Amino acid sequence: MDAQLAELLAALADAANDEGPAVEVLADESSPRGWRIQYLAASDLPGFEQPMAVVRTSGSTGRAKRTVLSVSALASSAQATAEFLGFEGQWLLALPVHYVAGLSVLTRSLFAGTKPVVMDTTGSFSATAFTAAANEMIDTRRITSLVPTQLARLLDQPSAQTLQALKRFDAILLGGARASKDLLVSARHHGLKIFQTYGSSETSGGLVYNGAALPGVTLAEHDGRIWVAGPMLADGYANAPEATAEHFVERDGTRWYLTDDLGTVDGARLKIIGRIDDVINSGGVKLSASKIEGLLEEFFSQTLVVPVPDTQWGQSVGLAYSGPTSTTEAFDAVRRTLGKEAVPKHVRHYPQGLPQLPNGKFNRQQVIEELGIRD
Repeated sequence: MDAQLAELLAALADAANDEGPAVEVLADESSPRGWRIQYLAASDLPGFEQPMAVVRTSGSTGRAKRTVLSVSALASSAQATAEFLGFEGQWLLALPVHYVAGLSVLTRSLFAGTKPVVMDTTGSFSATAFTAAANEMIDTRRITSLVPTQLARLLDQPSAQTLQALKRFDAILLGGARASKDLLVSARHHGLKIFQTYGSSETSGGLVYNGAALPGVTLAEHDGRIWVAGPMLADGYANAPEATAEHFVERDGTRWYLTDDLGTVDGARLKIIGRIDDVINSGGVKLSASKIEGLLEEFFSQTLVVPVPDTQWGQSVGLAYSGPTSTTEAFDAVRRTLGKEAVPKHVRHYPQGLPQLPNGKFNRQQVIEELGIRD
């Protein structure tokens, strides 16, 4: 582990023990690792008690918010994860630490008393670098967090060494974006222990694994919108009281986080079916982006369906995709299943894969802007 990561771990430990200030990890292209540590005084976070870390939301759908996570929230997340899995173990860090998925690898290691192994992430993600890092692990119990794009690269004509390393993990947490059916089938074929996770910066990372709520987590649905409650919720957003009041509410003695996701709740089980901004209103016809996307996933390697501003129709269906270039068969399937209005009108093929944020999520804002550009 290099000096920068060692400093971050030490800073997190100090904050957890009330011996140092809260920290915020900021993206910084001038740094060798692409990020830097910002130490926050109490005056930087007025109104927050015992903050441990400030994490920025991904900003995939708009401006990023600075989410304040307390010591108890991050500790609760680590404890609930270990309780659900049935063990604590050594973590492999393969994600950027300035997003919650990467930072939580460090905080969960810290609370478990284990030493994380850090993959070299200075270049593009590669199976070779991942395998080398995995082979440095010494604990019998091994855990890592990945985004679907990373797992797809690992399973693209994998070497025997890479497969062996993947099979040694007792849990591979997969989140940040929806995993394709083909990817999940491939992972199951190789016998990998995959846990599809749902969560966000506001929930200290994943709080639903394979559709089941972690211990201490309560799920609810109101008018189709998913609400979550539990001890791992953030305290709010730094210097944004209106946004905090909008997303964090108290009802019947329980504090809830109002997500931007649509879905259904059956007891402790969750099914996500889309987002609040999922509906595309095209000339008065309301279309579900997630339904269109789910259908098109059968035809392409990567698929993202978004609303694109349209002067005539208000919004039109936009499609960004990678993989096979022909859309004829896919669009015919959309027309037959969902109607002609659901066929994408703004289409862009990305031969090298869809643009992504550092945390592995598709960059929706960039895609929408590029789809709106007329040749």
